[in-house]
Parts: sequence; structure tokens; C-alpha cells
Amino acid sequence: MISSIVLTTGLLLVLVGLWGLLTQRNILRITIGFSLMGTGTHIVIVAIGYVRNGTAPIIDRSLDMAGAASRVVDPIPAALVVTAIVIGMAVTAVMLAFAIRLYDSKRTLSIDAFTESKW
Repeated sequence: MISSIVLTTGLLLVLVGLWGLLTQRNILRITIGFSLMGTGTHIVIVAIGYVRNGTAPIIDRSLDMAGAASRVVDPIPAALVVTAIVIGMAVTAVMLAFAIRLYDSKRTLSIDAFTESKW
């Protein structure tokens, strides 16, 4: 029950972030939408890796080997999420740095002002 609520929350965050990316014209709002999509994706990955009444992925003598494989929580989704959080923060920092540079050049954060910009 709880994992379905968490999964639904993560999917809603992904959808809100996607809506923000597609409909907003402000660079900061687009960056926030991108961050919301990343956070929603992290929540979905953690919800998929959740095992009800699961144990840590450490096999020792106190854990019986027959039922251990079905109750052990997979550590890969958690490791992927930690890595994705670090990468997401770096990408957000780069996006904000670009927003600052663009604001310095045109004194606006609307992407409509940058249509005639040349590379």
C-alpha cells in the first residue's frame, strides 16, 4: 500500500516537471521543472526497489539461506539514486550558471528573448 502511494507520488512529480519543461517560458521555471522530474524519477526508482518486510543485503549465519533471497532488499536502486542525485545537482548548478550568464547578457530570463542569438 505504501509503496504504491510513493510510486504514484513519484510519477506525479515526473508529470509536473514535464509540464513545467514544456509550458514555461522562464529559464528558472524550466530548471525547477527539470529538478522536479529528476526528483520524481529518484522516488520511482526507490519505490520499485522496495521490498516489504525486507532485510539488509548482508547474508550471515543468523539468516536462513532458503528464505533469504526473497526478503533481501536490492541495493542497486539505492546506489543508482545516490549517483543520480549527485549528477542531478551538478546539472542543476550548470543550468543555473547558464541562466545567470543569459540574464547578464539580455537582462531577462524569458527564452523568447534568445531566439535570434547566434552561437
